[in-house]
Amino acid sequence: MENPHVGLLFVLGLLFGPYGALGAVLANILLDFLNGFSPIEIIASAIFSFGVSYLAYKLWYSGFKAKEITKPKLDNTYHLLLFLSIISICGLVYSAIHGNLLGIFIEPKISIYYFITYFLNFINVAFIFGILILLFSDKIDFIETPKSSKKVINKRLYRIIFYLLIIATIIASISAIVGMDRNIMTGVTILVGILLFGYLTKPFVFEIQPNDEDTIIEKIMRNFLIIILVITIFGVLISILSYNFITQINNINPYIYLMPLLFITDVSILLFFIPGIIIFRYVETKVIQPISSFSEIERFIKEDEKIEAEGLVNVYSKYINEKTEIGTLARSYTDLIKHNNNYIENIREIEGEKERINAELDIATKIQAASLPTEEIECDEFIVNGFSQPAKEVGGDFFDYYMIDEDNLAIVIGDASGKGVPAALVAMITQVVIKQMIKHDQDPSKILHSLNNQLCQNNPESMFITLWLGIYNKTTQKVTFSNAGHNPPLIRENDEFRYLDIDSGIVLGVMEDFEYVTEELTLTDELITYTDGITDANNSNDDMYGEDKLLNFFNEFKSDNDPIRPLLKDIDNFTENQAQFDDMTLVYLKIK
Repeated sequence: MENPHVGLLFVLGLLFGPYGALGAVLANILLDFLNGFSPIEIIASAIFSFGVSYLAYKLWYSGFKAKEITKPKLDNTYHLLLFLSIISICGLVYSAIHGNLLGIFIEPKISIYYFITYFLNFINVAFIFGILILLFSDKIDFIETPKSSKKVINKRLYRIIFYLLIIATIIASISAIVGMDRNIMTGVTILVGILLFGYLTKPFVFEIQPNDEDTIIEKIMRNFLIIILVITIFGVLISILSYNFITQINNINPYIYLMPLLFITDVSILLFFIPGIIIFRYVETKVIQPISSFSEIERFIKEDEKIEAEGLVNVYSKYINEKTEIGTLARSYTDLIKHNNNYIENIREIEGEKERINAELDIATKIQAASLPTEEIECDEFIVNGFSQPAKEVGGDFFDYYMIDEDNLAIVIGDASGKGVPAALVAMITQVVIKQMIKHDQDPSKILHSLNNQLCQNNPESMFITLWLGIYNKTTQKVTFSNAGHNPPLIRENDEFRYLDIDSGIVLGVMEDFEYVTEELTLTDELITYTDGITDANNSNDDMYGEDKLLNFFNEFKSDNDPIRPLLKDIDNFTENQAQFDDMTLVYLKIK
């Protein structure tokens, strides 16, 4: 019962519960037996040692003021203070009981020396090995945690038992220090034992929460505890060396001489430890806890969603008025949440507007597609067909072909400046106006002249159109046409395509009263008109498809089939499927 290892009762009981307590007691019985204690002394010591060891386990998982119960870990000031409190309580209970046991079985007058010695040994060994093993348990988890009981607990009853245990232990300590009568010592020892084992019947009712997160305060505290351990171990080493020296020169109990040295060591630790705990507590409450509160925002953040966290804003609002960096951070987080939610709300409005616009664009695409010819015109004399592929939902390119009367076929192809809706509106208006004009006047230059003046007079956005207008007479096989800045068409003569040399004119909508030229040719084979979206198609090297490649394609295309799909495939092969940046339109007229 004099051994300095008694603090291991606390460590094994805290880590492994009743199993650790039982193992520690069996080891203690063996040591007491080797030291020559009587069976009754060994049994009495073993019973109370088990109770004290198991008490450490019970006190850690009792709850006290903690919101969550975790396995033993020194990761914050609450757990550190709980750890120290349990060491002190268990050390006091153990020392009071064993001091009285020695007074009962040996001599009451010597109990004071053993009480102090036991207490100092217990708290020093428990402190050193407790911290060492808990730090080691962060790497390898071997701690035994209790299972939650479904029994109904009378918290008030066990609270009363605990307070009575503390009072009885203090009385027992006084009894050991003063060296009272054996009967009194026996009575208070039995009382402490009854209360101790009564408290040990308290069931575990809390769910053990995981605490594997590595926090800032835990890292700071880990370094602090290492420094404390170094100081403590240094004091213990001095005590051990002093013990060997004292036992050689004195016949008096060496613990009497070691007590002042142990006191000095513990006081030195406390002088360093208490201010450190105060500082850590301040840092934890003023810095770490606010930061931990701020980090709760992580679980509220979801992609493309508002941060629905009124409670989170309330947490930040506690620190808004502080003039420290924490206050600045709190104000920033609060503003961030508000700005984020406003941004998401705006994005949702924009997305809603975008969906509405897309729906309208889809309708516009269908309307524009419906305004263009959907089927080829084929008769005994000729076949005419075309296609238009806008770069966006709608485009500025357009084409048209239709019979004006039994003999005359109108062909129109144009390209309004720009892309998208504005260009599409100008293109559709132009297409409709031409269709109305051509009913009354079949001179292409006059139609372009009139159309140009109308666009110049009502063109606030300064938009313009390139346009080629031709009228083919199937009886005479002549094509009468006029050009307004559009690409020259391709014609086929003697089985070979070439670009037609025509008057370029100027685009519609830039110069009022411009006189366009009407030209005429006899068509015997094929005519192809197109927009610059075909020749300007780019590949990844920014090379253009170009007029030469277009000319080569038609000269090499010997089939009588529709050339539209093969041409589009050839363009895709050249551009390597690069995104189309301009509208592409083509119309061909083939004479049979």
